[in-house]
Amino acid sequence: MATSKEMTAGPALPLIFNFTLPLLFGNLLQQTYSLVDAAIVGKFLGINALASVGASTSVVFLILGFCNGCCGGFGIPVAQKFGARDYSTMRSYVSVSLQLAVVMSVVIAILTSIYCADILKMMRTPENIFEGAYAYLLVTFIGIPCTFFYNLLSSIIRALGDSKTPFYFLVLATILNIILDLFCILVLDWGVMGAAIATVFSQGVSALLCYIYMYRKFDILRGTPKERKYQSKLAKTLLSIGVPMGLQFSITAIGSIMLQSANNALGTACVAAFTSAMRIKMFFLCPLESLGMAMATFSGQNYGAGKPERIWSGIKASTLMMVVYTAVTFLILMVGAKSFALIFVDPSEVEILEKTELFLHISVSFFPMLGLLCILRYTIQGVGYTNLAMFSGVSEMIARILVSICAVPAFGFIAVCFGDPMAWVAADLFLIPAFIYVYRRLKRQVLTSAVS
Repeated sequence: MATSKEMTAGPALPLIFNFTLPLLFGNLLQQTYSLVDAAIVGKFLGINALASVGASTSVVFLILGFCNGCCGGFGIPVAQKFGARDYSTMRSYVSVSLQLAVVMSVVIAILTSIYCADILKMMRTPENIFEGAYAYLLVTFIGIPCTFFYNLLSSIIRALGDSKTPFYFLVLATILNIILDLFCILVLDWGVMGAAIATVFSQGVSALLCYIYMYRKFDILRGTPKERKYQSKLAKTLLSIGVPMGLQFSITAIGSIMLQSANNALGTACVAAFTSAMRIKMFFLCPLESLGMAMATFSGQNYGAGKPERIWSGIKASTLMMVVYTAVTFLILMVGAKSFALIFVDPSEVEILEKTELFLHISVSFFPMLGLLCILRYTIQGVGYTNLAMFSGVSEMIARILVSICAVPAFGFIAVCFGDPMAWVAADLFLIPAFIYVYRRLKRQVLTSAVS
């Protein structure tokens, strides 16, 4: 039988570190999906095809970010009830979240598929890559239920303190994705659409395996028929936490879409450079995202257990790990950025290689800002203050829009390179005082409970 794990006692640093590792490997594998897609497309189908995949990156982040944010939010009440050892309510939350996922994922998939072409036109996608971008984006939208359910089930399992199980299934799915990528593109000659099909199918396999394993192996999730019924009160709680988290990602993505739209207008070379640089950047950001996800579970469980002081210990431990990682990553990317870019394009594409290197050098210099953002945002979300986290997304959006409207037309691609770093700084300026406010409220709540 699989076992859940409480993180409400013991030293914070080893607990968070051990919980983060499987999350990290899982996130790296998910980014491998993107790297494999882009590498195979760029090498075998050419620069225009690579640009087709990259032209819709921000739109994918907008829609899938909302779905993934909702899934992460649905896991927070599960973690809180698990920390409080209220297992009956916890099981009811799990059942209701799955019911909500069915409706939400299908509706989102239908709506986005219908408006797929309009979205790409609004983003000023170049005509020579429009057809490929549309095929890639449409398949991705149709496969939203697969992505939604994998992320939801993974979030629930992590809420129980098990970050290893989703990783194991993701390993299998990644291998399957690579095989299908090569088969669909090289054998079936499906082009960029084949890359999207391979990714969606692989995520669907991961979701199915997670579901089967979760209910067969976790005794703590086996409930009564009453616990499996739909409960509107619990649904309201889940939506009140999940939707703001989803909107936070979507609001952030609106700024990214504006930035990418401005970059699209600079030409195919800039789109290709942006695509390859983003794939590399997202790969190196995985540890920061994983650390944040670990803090969401850690803070959620300790909030449920009424131990806010452990949340502060977790902040200090995770910040220390973040600083060490960003220092190492700075050295790696400052030296090897152009070598990583060669994964996607041939050495003859000098302009694309130089722009990719410039983008990565600027981004990695601001990684500590993003690391702090991930730690604070996920911690605030873990204790249920998802509306505050959403407002940090508004800060990011405003910063990216200002760069897109004011800086990119004047300074070109170098301004695009500063879009994300400026957004991270803006979010931190909001999140630092927001965390102080939340932490003080949690301490007062514990004192009030102790007195009463």
